[in-house]
Amino acid sequence: MTDFALIHEDADLLVLDKPAGLLCVPGRGEDKQDCLSARAQARWPDALVVHRLDMATSGLVLMARSPAMQRALGDAFAARRVYKRYEAIVNGLMPLSEDWSLIDAPLIADWPRRPLQKIDAEHGKPSRTRWRVKRLLPDREATHLWLEPLTGRSHQLRVHLLSIGHPILGDALYGSEAVRGRAGRLLLHASVLEFPHPDDGRVMRFESQPPFSAW
Repeated sequence: MTDFALIHEDADLLVLDKPAGLLCVPGRGEDKQDCLSARAQARWPDALVVHRLDMATSGLVLMARSPAMQRALGDAFAARRVYKRYEAIVNGLMPLSEDWSLIDAPLIADWPRRPLQKIDAEHGKPSRTRWRVKRLLPDREATHLWLEPLTGRSHQLRVHLLSIGHPILGDALYGSEAVRGRAGRLLLHASVLEFPHPDDGRVMRFESQPPFSAW
């Protein structure tokens, strides 16, 4: 498996680029101990998890280098002071527009089918995702999207796009057999992180090109 890439390092925090297929934190079982946090801590023993990406998702991950910085960055995520943008390639052609569209669909755990999530208008937690077309791929019946999650629910982008009839290609959890077979991995990448540095307030912005840009 490809190792992570270091995007930024300072005395307070790290920004890493995680490959698809690598867990962010250890899972259950001896076979799930290799993960981004363990690899980072082997190099930076003070590295602490702030947020996570799904194992199948690639892209930018922020880590703290002290408990105080972990709390400060965690508070920034909770207060939505961290701007996140993702890119995905989805099944089918979506309407091309200069404007952003919004998916507003509450999510809840699908308990009998955990870890899957589902839309539940009555009991779900508020969940909102903005999307905009980056490029149409008519010869492949697919669309490359920019995505901005306005909330941070588990599997939010995957379930929201499925709900409007455009599942992410390569999605082994939510895609049909045909959708799963169209890509060798989930075509979802965390491409932008922007936030005020807790130490001095300066705006930090990091970008990562999706590995599937030429798909």
